[in-house]
Amino acid sequence: MKERFIFVEKQEEKMSTTLQADSGYRIILFLRLSSLLVFLSSVVSGHGYPSRAHMFVYAVCSQEKYQPNSPFEGNLNSFLSSVVSSSSEVTYNSFAIGNESSTPQEGTVYGLYQCRGDLHPIDCSKCVGRSVNQIGLVCPYALGASLQLEGCLLRYEHVGDFLGKLDTSLRFKKCSKGVTSDVEFFRRRDDVLADLQTANGFRVSSSGLVEGFAQCLGDLSLSDCSSCLSDAVGKLKTLCGSAAAADVFLGQCYARYWASGYYDESGIFHSLTSFSLSHYNIQ
Repeated sequence: MKERFIFVEKQEEKMSTTLQADSGYRIILFLRLSSLLVFLSSVVSGHGYPSRAHMFVYAVCSQEKYQPNSPFEGNLNSFLSSVVSSSSEVTYNSFAIGNESSTPQEGTVYGLYQCRGDLHPIDCSKCVGRSVNQIGLVCPYALGASLQLEGCLLRYEHVGDFLGKLDTSLRFKKCSKGVTSDVEFFRRRDDVLADLQTANGFRVSSSGLVEGFAQCLGDLSLSDCSSCLSDAVGKLKTLCGSAAAADVFLGQCYARYWASGYYDESGIFHSLTSFSLSHYNIQ
């Protein structure tokens, strides 16, 4: 009887060991499959752009402040709510909140948002929602503010003269540390940049191993968009020289190019994940 008990106990130990090994194998298999799915999702998303659409690029905050519980604050909250609702339907929209004759002029809020042209509406809505949540933290009580993330722009002001008005002031630039002297690279880069200047809204271009995209704000005319992008392309060349990748954001347009494979999932130029004040462009 005692021997039978020992035998059963050894059988149970063997089954337990087998189950533990099987469980360990399933965990390893699950982790490998999870890694594969992450890799595939980054491939499908196209250079990982949608997955990092929330990444911070720059902010501009006015020095003028509004008072808490003021008419401006109420209209600003209405604007931000409208932006969230609209972004699930369209990738660009502009607003004027509180500009009725019965509302004090100083309480009016003018604003807009725009998503990158290749974003899916779901990703656009997520990006805009994140901007709405962050802009008050980045620019607290500011009478005017702009927040540019990788996938979307959010801007509001207390005057509306910026809407539809060409603005080529430099907001942000980033030049890669990696440089090249390859003549073929420069030829391909110039082909891409020349093509991007013909954009009417959003455009993607590639030539050989060089890729790029550019976009104008939705309220610009075709001629103003062309002028803005021409200025952006000129700044890419003069400010970033022989860089293997570069970004230039102007007031109402931006342009970017890179050597294929330069970008990765860790972020644009491996540095834009930092949310530090050194990146802020305070006015």
